[in-house]
Amino acid sequence: MDSLTPLQPRTDHPRFQRFRVVAALVIREMNTAFGRSAGGYLWAIAQPLGGILLLSLAFRLALRTPPIGTSFMLFYSTGVIPFQMFNTMSNKVSAAIASNRGLLSYPVVSPLDAVMARFVLNFLTNFMMAVLLFSAVIVFGGLYVVIDLAAAAEAFVLISLLGLGIGTLNCVLFGFFPTWKNIWSVLTRPLFIMSGVIFLYESVPPAFQHVMWYNPIMQSIGRMRSGFFGTYHADYVSAPYILAIALTTFVIGAYLMRRHASFLIEQ
Repeated sequence: MDSLTPLQPRTDHPRFQRFRVVAALVIREMNTAFGRSAGGYLWAIAQPLGGILLLSLAFRLALRTPPIGTSFMLFYSTGVIPFQMFNTMSNKVSAAIASNRGLLSYPVVSPLDAVMARFVLNFLTNFMMAVLLFSAVIVFGGLYVVIDLAAAAEAFVLISLLGLGIGTLNCVLFGFFPTWKNIWSVLTRPLFIMSGVIFLYESVPPAFQHVMWYNPIMQSIGRMRSGFFGTYHADYVSAPYILAIALTTFVIGAYLMRRHASFLIEQ
């Protein structure tokens, strides 16, 4: 009688294993962030919509027409939504390790897996939120808009990658220097004004433009507006510049995260 060959344990390719881990983390993050009811998803849409409505009402009382176009809501939505994308993405990614320390004790789960899971979930969430908000503003405002999908998609991807890069680097810095979290919160408070959410880059004095140009968030907002206003040409936008900052901060953050994973998890 032939001897039985023992069954070999199943071993997944490392690439597929990483995919399975990230997918499981995305599902977990979805349940944690939004719960199992529709209320969590509605709040994610209501928050930026409320900001757009308040800005539109306030500036409608002070100004006759928006800086470009005829709709205050469309103008401010092209500023608020990209800014909200960056803010949400960077904040969520920067807290990836702190929110998943229990799972990171398992060898199969790495800190970078937690970061990528948060990036994927917030990318999809922000995309759906943007589509719904822009559609609502255009339909209920009775607007005729010829959208440059390539420009709008480019702006969305750039601002999301920027949030990933800054969030990944901050995730490491928050672990090494807890005080940096408070400092970062103070430093980023003026970003809403400095990023051109409520005005155009061309409307500020030239001396101030030279300073504002280095703000990649403002450039991403300018690119988004060029996708919704055909008469607006944001020639100052440099996609390679935004991408360089996003990739540089991500690579530095990912390298430090991998090198000091044990220290960051134990904090």
